[in-house]
Amino acid sequence: MPEVSTSIRDRDSVFGGIIGYPLDRLYEEVAFVAYYFHWEYETVINLEHRERRRWCEEISKIHKKVNGEPEKGFFDV
Repeated sequence: MPEVSTSIRDRDSVFGGIIGYPLDRLYEEVAFVAYYFHWEYETVINLEHRERRRWCEEISKIHKKVNGEPEKGFFDV
């Protein structure tokens, strides 16, 4: 399995953002997007955090709609 590289942004140059993100959650998001969209690992892992989370939300909405279920929220598949 490829290594997940992490970087910490310079606090003086960026306001907000994520300094640390739970590795388990990262793997869940990558697996979720890769499974449903059949995207390569490198493509998914290189997405910005917010964009990856947004794709997870969109996949959840699509899945709910297809199955006639009410939308609940993030990762509720």
